[in-house]
Order: sequence, then C-alpha cells, then structure tokens
Amino acid sequence: MSVTEINIVSFGYLHDAPPPAHLTLDLRLHFNDPDVNPALRYLTAEDLPVRAAVLATPGIQELIAGTAALVDAYDSGPQDAPLTIAVGCAGGRHRAATVARVLARRLGKTGVPVHLTHRDLGQPVVERTATGDAVATRP
Repeated sequence: MSVTEINIVSFGYLHDAPPPAHLTLDLRLHFNDPDVNPALRYLTAEDLPVRAAVLATPGIQELIAGTAALVDAYDSGPQDAPLTIAVGCAGGRHRAATVARVLARRLGKTGVPVHLTHRDLGQPVVERTATGDAVATRP
C-alpha cells in the first residue's frame, strides 16, 4: 500500500485560501448550494437536513465515487506517502463539509487511517450581495 494515511480538509473559499492538497474538489459552481434555502442557511453539515440536501444533489454521489477512484490510483503508486484531499465550497458549512464527511467514511473502510478536519464549519455565515460579493458575516 502506498497511501499511508488520508487527510481530508473541508473549507470555504470565502474564508481563506484553499489548504495545500494533492486533490482539491471545488464544489462552488457545479453543485446546488443549500445556503440559498432560508431553512438551511444557518445550519451546517452537522444537521441531517443539510446532509440530505447535499447528498440529493445530482452528481454528488458520482463525485464521491470518482474521488475514491482517484485515491485508488494514488494508492497504486510506488512511493509510500500520505494523501491530502481538500473539499471546498463558498462558506465551508454545507457542501464541502458534507462531501468531506461522506468521503472520509467511505475511504475509512479501506483500512488506511483517515483524518477529517472541517476548517470553516464553525465560521459565521457569509452574507453576500445580489451579485454574489461577500460583504459581511454574522453567526
């Protein structure tokens, strides 16, 4: 086995730059944002309704499966080394944290140690203007 451990970091692009990683998944443009639903906006991936909404988004399950296949490709390489996967969305509270959580659970079944970090899950919700610009935050 060449992947010695897997580090998965969820994050929000609106809070800071992406963390260094071998693979970075950017969920911002291709997958529905639960933040636009007032009932989900102030919840996080710790809440079942958010996870259900994200996992019901077309393409998310395929992205998770494809990422697991990429990990298999790294694992077949000749050098032993850790692998870091960064999963990002706008705020890091909904899509990224949910996908990272499911990916960590799936990859944990391989026997390789998996470490999951949610960098921005506890950050305040980012308020945006009608044009999508970040203008302020609040809890």
